[in-house]
Amino acid sequence: MSAVNVMSGKGIEGSLRRAKIFQQLTLYIPAAVLALLVLAAIFAPFLAPYSPTKTALGQRLIPPFFIEGGSTAHLLGTDTLGRDILSRVIFGARVSLSVSLLVILITSTIGTVLGIIAGYLGGRTGTVLMRVTDVSLAFPAILIAILLAVVLGPSFKTVVLAISILGWAPYARLIRGEALRLREADFVAQARIIGSSPLRIMVRHIFPNIINPLIVIATLSVGLVILTEAALSYLGAGIPPTTPSWGAMVYDGRSLIDTAWWISLFPGMAIGLVVLSGNFLGDWLRDKLDPRLRQL
Repeated sequence: MSAVNVMSGKGIEGSLRRAKIFQQLTLYIPAAVLALLVLAAIFAPFLAPYSPTKTALGQRLIPPFFIEGGSTAHLLGTDTLGRDILSRVIFGARVSLSVSLLVILITSTIGTVLGIIAGYLGGRTGTVLMRVTDVSLAFPAILIAILLAVVLGPSFKTVVLAISILGWAPYARLIRGEALRLREADFVAQARIIGSSPLRIMVRHIFPNIINPLIVIATLSVGLVILTEAALSYLGAGIPPTTPSWGAMVYDGRSLIDTAWWISLFPGMAIGLVVLSGNFLGDWLRDKLDPRLRQL
């Protein structure tokens, strides 16, 4: 009987150890991927072997080095204008990550402010803000982004504005729910008793307690923003063609997918890595920062 218990204990211990290793991998690998891409974006002029916009028609459609006809001078091949794919992927990280950072900063700020006001104040103010949020959520974001980008013309600023104009609504909805829960907490009631103003309560007591879910949703939004930017660039309504962008690169190779698949594959892989890394990192943060999940 004791031997069975010992074996069961060892089995449980082994399972817990494997689960811990898996959790560590879901943190370290996505964090390492995102860190490498951020470093590549920052040091792109030093890492890229060529200029991302330099054309060389005599070297057009060279395949990657590991395929017959490839060259180590262009490790990932070249596109229809002879531009180096590796250099364009490295510089494309600047565009995609910059758009993601700016959009998340703008949308999280707007959504957090409106969500806290709607949740804590409630009443007619909260109702009006939530109805506006519901209207924003009802619109297809990608369609609005495309229309705005077409009207204003393709540019970096237009893409950021187009994605941000409706991207704040999910933040507002989540933060409002947290604010509704927190406004009934004892420490908030005590702050009201001692005469703290609503603004002070929202800034000093409500906001610090919603940082955890805010970080989680911001991390999970990284992939969505990059996919939206890539979709806009793919449709020709995003970053101008002269600027290296992962979405635009996928768009450039769409008609040559049978013969020159590397033009679309490598930027597509970069998009996939960022999306997966952001989602895994967001899931890990959710498990760590949510006390209900941490107790399971």
